[in-house]
Amino acid sequence: MATSSGDQGQQNCCFQKWMHLQEVDLSELLQALTLSENGDRDVRLSQLVQKMIKHFEEYIQQRNRLSRDDVSAYFAPAWCTSLENSMLWIAGCRPSSFIRLVYALCGSEIESRLTEFLQGARTGDLGELTSAQLSDINTLQSKTIKEEEQLSGVLAGLQEDIADQPFVVIARTSSGASESNGDVERALDEHAKGMASMLEDADQLRISTLKEMISILTPVQAVDFLVASKKLHLCMHAWGLKRDHRHGRE
Repeated sequence: MATSSGDQGQQNCCFQKWMHLQEVDLSELLQALTLSENGDRDVRLSQLVQKMIKHFEEYIQQRNRLSRDDVSAYFAPAWCTSLENSMLWIAGCRPSSFIRLVYALCGSEIESRLTEFLQGARTGDLGELTSAQLSDINTLQSKTIKEEEQLSGVLAGLQEDIADQPFVVIARTSSGASESNGDVERALDEHAKGMASMLEDADQLRISTLKEMISILTPVQAVDFLVASKKLHLCMHAWGLKRDHRHGRE
């Protein structure tokens, strides 16, 4: 599949809009955490959480459409920093990282307010996960890791295909590295279809894991989790930009 500057521009624009939306959504989530506890607070928080999930789904749908024209770009995106690219799993975050984040936040919030907890104070955030919630999260983690491993196996197979037919035969009979023909393009296009399909499967796992996690949490905990998730995403991008600049990568 030929990649045009127009393709790259659309892909970069999609990402930049998503990053801007992350900042807007983060501001709205932080504001929501200041709401006073009244009868409709949980309803309002739940509506906001669903809005955030919809934004994620819309972003995934748009980039899946764009990936059909140039899927390779999403496995080492030029619009991301080197730091971010070094942590990618099938063109995005590992779904199980959502669960690791919840565990980390739970421990951090308990530690930071241990005295308050011992005195009986309650805030309803991620430091107060119930035993039933922890059990559900553990079950989700096991299931998610298993599905990740299956997709990683598919990725390994697609990568190994490069050293198999028809690529190795075409390369062996080629008269030069710059030579291109219909067989090459057809083989690469077929390989790209497999990569695009796997990307869609990975994105669906990301979305389904996020939704299942949100369903386990209370509205306040869900907002707390989304705030931390968006802050981490934005910080990793900012930290990566600084490191790229330090090493002369612009």
